[in-house]
Amino acid sequence: MHILGISAFYHDSAAALLRDGELVAAVQEERYSRVKFDAGYPAAAIGYCLRSAGITANELDYVVFYEKPLPKFERILSSQLASFPSSWKVFREAAIAWLGDKLWVKTTLSRNLGVPLEKVLFVEHHLSHAASAVFCAPFQETAVLTIDGVGEWTTTALGRASTDWQGGSGPNRIELTRELRFPHSLGLLYSTFTAWLGFKVNSGEYKLMGMAPYGEPRYLDKLEKLVRVFPDGSFRLNMEYFSFHRSLTRSYSPRFCQLLGPPREPESPFFTATTGDDLTGREEAARQNQYYADVAASLQRLTEDILLKMVVQLHRETGLKNLSVAGGVALNSVANGRIMRESPFEQVYIQPNAGDAGGALGAALYAYHVLLGKPRKFVMEHAYYGEESEPDAISAAIQAQGLPCEQLEDPLAQAERLVDTMLKGGVVAVHQGRAEWGPRALGNRSILADPRRDEMKEIVNSKVKFRESFRPFAPVVLEERAEEFFALGRSAGQYPQRFMLMVSPLVEGRETDIPAVSHMGTGRLQVVRPEWNALYAECIARFGHETGVPVLLNTSFNLRGEPLVNTPAEALNTFGASDIDLLSIGPYLVRKRD
Repeated sequence: MHILGISAFYHDSAAALLRDGELVAAVQEERYSRVKFDAGYPAAAIGYCLRSAGITANELDYVVFYEKPLPKFERILSSQLASFPSSWKVFREAAIAWLGDKLWVKTTLSRNLGVPLEKVLFVEHHLSHAASAVFCAPFQETAVLTIDGVGEWTTTALGRASTDWQGGSGPNRIELTRELRFPHSLGLLYSTFTAWLGFKVNSGEYKLMGMAPYGEPRYLDKLEKLVRVFPDGSFRLNMEYFSFHRSLTRSYSPRFCQLLGPPREPESPFFTATTGDDLTGREEAARQNQYYADVAASLQRLTEDILLKMVVQLHRETGLKNLSVAGGVALNSVANGRIMRESPFEQVYIQPNAGDAGGALGAALYAYHVLLGKPRKFVMEHAYYGEESEPDAISAAIQAQGLPCEQLEDPLAQAERLVDTMLKGGVVAVHQGRAEWGPRALGNRSILADPRRDEMKEIVNSKVKFRESFRPFAPVVLEERAEEFFALGRSAGQYPQRFMLMVSPLVEGRETDIPAVSHMGTGRLQVVRPEWNALYAECIARFGHETGVPVLLNTSFNLRGEPLVNTPAEALNTFGASDIDLLSIGPYLVRKRD
């Protein structure tokens, strides 16, 4: 049985394909269109999934969409009518967009894929999120938390789930028993501050999270005017401070600015006394930036505190030892670290592609396990479900660009050359195997460097990635040695670490050993085993053997504003356009022209 899951028409369009309940392929459309967070119909992603399974669309048993368009349209119209006439522009644009194509998803999918209408199914947005975690986690019973901007009406859902392993443990069931509804949304609160701090909504939230460690949470008292938080983690926004429900262009109201001050200039340079930049002649700008960093730190602390209250209450209600999490807010890796270390749950699983793209996978899994009642046999042990480049295509792309290369089939020999380059202060890139599912580069589309060199922060940010200097890098470490460098506590050995989904404090004294991946004393780590990724693990192990530090600096293989590289040509173009010194691509090592 083949089931295709699809997310589209809002942001992060994606497709995922199951064969008899096992994940065959999953990818976001942006990897093919090269439009970051592409929201369009995921034609190329669907094409890849079908090719991976060796089938045509006619052989699909079901196509499942990740939310229900009619309830979502109802929410948009009713919320805008409630604030009419101030929302008339939003109302007009929404009516045009929805009456044009968004309401007719069933017809669109049926026509584009050539499948009968009766094969097209819909799953509620937060059930799709829940299923993406529940049916990928290694748990038979689990508490469930899904939290994002908004689905149809729901912004947060909590409950429990039980799963049927191999047909012997009862029916598959997801029960979301408690919810928060629009406009009261932690995701939209975070996005509002993202916009006020000068970053793009739906793509700049991770920049806010990266800014927060440079500040102190001094303004929680001001945020209490915007958000009323209850002991169980539920909350209500004071809508006098927001305008996302009635404006296309601004999510915060004039009263928001009266409370917190004027917004930060979009994409302006960020530097403070804590970032290590030269402030000569820029003292006033640094002072203002420090204020913004303190507000960011306050919001981040509030977000963490709300989530912790939620999961503590959820543990009280369910009495379960496991927690499964999804939704865009689940990509807040700092909050995830605190949940894993401080909450009562013994084990936590977070869907690696927790945002809307992951809904494509969740919709397919929900259809298979709940609607069709099929037992489980799949756990998402890794995230390598994207496309793999064929050796002939790699060779042709290298020849087309005329770059010097050598062929090394042995991963151990490749790792030796990559590590030698890093030990000499060089930066390397890896394009191998199947691409990562989700926003994190996990060793198959990664840029790597020596974390012991403090100057690598500046080199990789300015000369390789061409991005803001305050942005952090991820430390990757062999799993068996992770606790030598990171204070993991109760989170040790849990799944989110392998997917780079949590931030941990460094062990005291270790910050000086790996300064390039220390972000104010913390790191968004990834743990690695050889059986998950042989070349990646060998690079880390060999580097550790040579230096005593089994840690590497990892960042995504792309340039600022671009999706992760997907094809050999994209990898070679990025290599040529940046100061990367050596590229491992399939069986080839590629150098710059002399």
